[in-house]
Amino acid sequence: MNNKKHKPLVLSASKLGISKSSINPKALSILKALNKAKYDAYLVGGCVRDLLLGYEPKDFDIATNAHPEQIKAVLPSTRIIGRRFRLAHVHFGREYYEVATFRAPHDSSDDGQVGKEGRIIHDNVYGTIEEDAVRRDFAINALFYDVHNDQVLDFAGGMDDLEKRQLRLIGDPETRYREDPVRMLRAMRFAGKLGLSIEAESEAPIRELAPLLENIAPARLFDEVLKLFHSGQAKSVLELLREYRLFHSLFPLTEKALQQDDDGYFQALINDSLENTDNRINDGLSVTPAFLFAVMLWKPMRQVEAAYREDSYPDPQCMQLAANDVLSSQVRNTAVPRRFSNVTREIWLLQSRFSQKNFRRATQFVENRRFRAAFDFLCLRSIAEQNKELQADAAWWEEFQKVDAERQLEMSKAVPHVKKKRRRKRKGPPKV
Repeated sequence: MNNKKHKPLVLSASKLGISKSSINPKALSILKALNKAKYDAYLVGGCVRDLLLGYEPKDFDIATNAHPEQIKAVLPSTRIIGRRFRLAHVHFGREYYEVATFRAPHDSSDDGQVGKEGRIIHDNVYGTIEEDAVRRDFAINALFYDVHNDQVLDFAGGMDDLEKRQLRLIGDPETRYREDPVRMLRAMRFAGKLGLSIEAESEAPIRELAPLLENIAPARLFDEVLKLFHSGQAKSVLELLREYRLFHSLFPLTEKALQQDDDGYFQALINDSLENTDNRINDGLSVTPAFLFAVMLWKPMRQVEAAYREDSYPDPQCMQLAANDVLSSQVRNTAVPRRFSNVTREIWLLQSRFSQKNFRRATQFVENRRFRAAFDFLCLRSIAEQNKELQADAAWWEEFQKVDAERQLEMSKAVPHVKKKRRRKRKGPPKV
């Protein structure tokens, strides 16, 4: 990457339609405190990009020439975190704002190590604002907002890219992707979320370099999965991930199941679920990673469940064993925390209870804390699979939730009682 000093394009922020009133007051107080202590401090990256595009920023990241210890001296509520990237988190109670020191291109010191495949191992080489700008990933993220002087500083042609509605890496694309393969995922997220095209040279190496994601820590990939699929444009993001061969590194079992999805039911389930998730996020409603993983891994789990059933394991045990196998496999790619994977498992296991309409059991089931998530999952399945029996179950439970106890009792009595045949248990694990 070119290390020479870059002279920025300086633009009036107010003429571009952004002002101090658009800035979170706590982020603004950090900028003012650092400026008062004679440090340079700017809003940078996604928040500036979003303000220029007319979106409300989710986060307000700050870049400064103050080192982490100096930031803490100015703002005592600061906590310094990270090894690979040392960052300052300025806390306001439970809330915090990220403040990063300007960084320079990597050198040969212990603070700037690059691995044999070109991946950054350590990244604590401090530098100037010019150096910091050109080592950022995409040009549209290398825009700095100087609140004090009402200026936007553009070091890498980001404003031109915003005009063209394109995403372009700063520097040589292959080198930048090798430095951090997660940049390929970020490209998909920004392209899908913001409706941007990927500039030709930035696009060219992605498919070939996609396997590099397998070297990224599963915990980091889990965080990226949430950003990708909780962006408000998850359907578009999924299409891009599959088009550029990146999805396999995140959900290998899901990708395989989609390739074998001859009837299209699994694809329909995923599409309907992601559309539902997008609508909830865009309406400001909550979503849970557990539901995302329940959908993505549903068919792989059912395939393993069928193998256990083929080996004559008891029905209740088949899904439990299959869920354990599939979730254990998934965490090798994305490290799903147990607080989410346990809920995913519950959503799956509760599906069988929708066929049990005994009054006492039904009223208890509706009170189950996972009922709503399990019911939403049933509704999505009934539509995607075009299954009349599931659709009838969904309609029954929809009504059961709305009526009084007397009507609930009538509904339960009207359901014919069917005895299930017992399966003969066979010893030995299934061949899967």
